[in-house]
Formats: sequence, structure tokens, C-alpha cells
Amino acid sequence: MSKSKERDLARLLVQFSVNLQEGESCLINAVDVPEHMVEELIQAVYDAGGYPQVNLTTIRLERALIAGANKASLDLWADCDAYRMGKMDAFIGIRGIVNPREMASLTSSYHEYMRTYNTPVHHAIRVPHTKWVVLRYPTPLMAYQASMSMGEFEDFFYKVTIGVDYEAMNKAMQKAKVFLDAADKVHILAQGTDLKFSIKGMGAIPCAGEKNIPDGEIYSCPVRDSIEGTITYNTPSTYNGHCFSDVSFTIKKGKIVEATADDTDALNAVLDTDEGSRYFGEFALGCNPNITFAMDNTLFDEKIAGSIHLTPGNAYEDCDNGNRSAVHWDLVQIQTPTYGGGEIWMDGELIRKDGVFVHEAFVDLNFNKQH
Repeated sequence: MSKSKERDLARLLVQFSVNLQEGESCLINAVDVPEHMVEELIQAVYDAGGYPQVNLTTIRLERALIAGANKASLDLWADCDAYRMGKMDAFIGIRGIVNPREMASLTSSYHEYMRTYNTPVHHAIRVPHTKWVVLRYPTPLMAYQASMSMGEFEDFFYKVTIGVDYEAMNKAMQKAKVFLDAADKVHILAQGTDLKFSIKGMGAIPCAGEKNIPDGEIYSCPVRDSIEGTITYNTPSTYNGHCFSDVSFTIKKGKIVEATADDTDALNAVLDTDEGSRYFGEFALGCNPNITFAMDNTLFDEKIAGSIHLTPGNAYEDCDNGNRSAVHWDLVQIQTPTYGGGEIWMDGELIRKDGVFVHEAFVDLNFNKQH
């Protein structure tokens, strides 16, 4: 791994993504990430005049903590980490993917962890009250998922992270934001998909390097009870250690009333986590021009040019329909011709066809490759 590229990545995260200012605190949460990358992040925080805090762990240690936990131990864990999170101005979450199936056998324990730990620490404090960014660190497993050699994947990784002009991306999103802020009716058509809902009054949030790296999406939120129809997702998605495929939902008055997948029982167990997990908290358009294929990694797949994600679970407070859940699952549908095509209509106007934006307010999102 190039030390200079790691340094550039650390500077991007600290100086641009969380825009750390002198005297601000920043928690670096690193999971299965080599110490030299964490060192670069620490130095970047100090260079900005900030105060670094570090949590360095592994997915195996996380599993051990969750596997043996009970309600009392989870409450204590959450209380301690909530106190620390409450002291932070910024959060950088960086994770190397070494085994996405590590939590696969912990279904009930993991659901309790999400409710008792993740919701109060991350959904209630970190997301609404810190400047945060999350990303993945390149690993051989990720190279395998992308069907690349490690060297090829590292080149791809830095192309879609530090090789993107995020200021240009943000500028290109502004006309689309104006349109989405005033939009009401959305109609999505694709293979196995005929879905209608409203985004009236929800607005839109451009994402150009501040919350995720890589980035490239603009999201809104469905009015909670407005979704009607069916949607079928055409990319694999790992959740709770299980890789789901062929996920399909039938939705009435905003609620998922029927759900099928390669493992329908496991899918419905996720959707039964709490009351909000059968409703939706996000609708987004993916538009990173350098990400064109699915690799079962949400932070990459949800940015695919020509994709959408419609997310069961928790809504973000900056674009909020009021839905609350321990779940926030960004399931992705790609609408490029390779993946079967599709159309997005808003207020009776065709916005995107077969993955290419055709409406004047959105054509700037067909970024040139140099962006």
C-alpha cells in the first residue's frame, strides 16, 4: 500500500469529509485496519489542530463481545461508548473487510446488539450530532469480491476515493437538489419493480465526500405511508453476516407486507427487528461514474452510476419521515442495460432511463470520467 496515498486519504477524511477545526475532537474507529493507516489518521487530526481518540479493534473481537453479551452488558457497553461519542465533534469509521460472514450465526444476539448498542450510540448520537464519515480499507477479500487482483483493486480503490473531485461533484448535484426539493410523485419501473411513492416535503441531500468515501449519491426520503407496489433488488447484499440475493418486497401503505429472497426466513427476521424495519427511511440515486458494478459492499454498491437504493429502516434526521429503527439497510437496484434497465419518473417527467439521466435538472449527474 502506498504510504503517500494513505496520507492523501487521511487528509481527505480529516480536512474535507469531517472538516476538522482547531480544538475539535475526533474519534477514529478502526476495525481490521493496519496501524500505519491509523497513524496517518492520527497525524492528520493533529495537523488540523484537533484532538484524536482511537478505538482499534477487529471483527473477531466485536463478534466475541456480541456473542457473549446479555442486556446488562450491552447497556454498560452502550453507556460507556455513548459518553465518549457525546464528547466528540467528529467521527471517522474505517473498516477492513476480512470476513463479512463473521456475524452470520448470531442472528438474535446481533439484533439485540443493534437495538441496545447501535441505536443509542450511533443513530441517536453519532449520526445527528457529529461530523462523521465512514469508509472501507482495501483488503484481499474486497479484491476477491471485485474480481480483481489486489494491485488492481488498490488502483480502483484510490481512483474512486482520492481520485474524485468532490467539489465538482457537489456543484453538479445542485440543480437536481432544487428539482427534488420541490418534487412529489416518484414512479420506478424495472424488472420485478413497479413502485410509486411521494417525497413531498422531504427535500434532498447531496452526498459528495462528506459522509461516505467513496461517495456519489443524492438522497431523499419517502413519505412513510405513501409507498405502494413491488420492488426487486438485483444486487447481493450482506446483512448480519448473511449474503441475501433476489430480495423482493410487496409494499402497501408504506409497509413491507411480503418479502422474499434466497433465504426468506432470514430476510423476514431482519424485517421483524422492530416496528420501523418494515417501513422505509431513504430513497437515493447513485451517480459515482467510476463505480459501475456490484461487489456486495454497500459503501461502494450504493454509489453505482445508474443505481437506486430504497432503504428499509431508520430515516436520517436531515431528511426525515419520522421512521425509527435499529435497521438501516441500503438495498441496491442497478438500472443500467447490463442489469436489465429501468426508468425513474417524477411528477410525470422521465428523469432517468436505463441508468442515464435524461432530464435537464439531472443531466449534470452524468459526470464526465475526470470528475
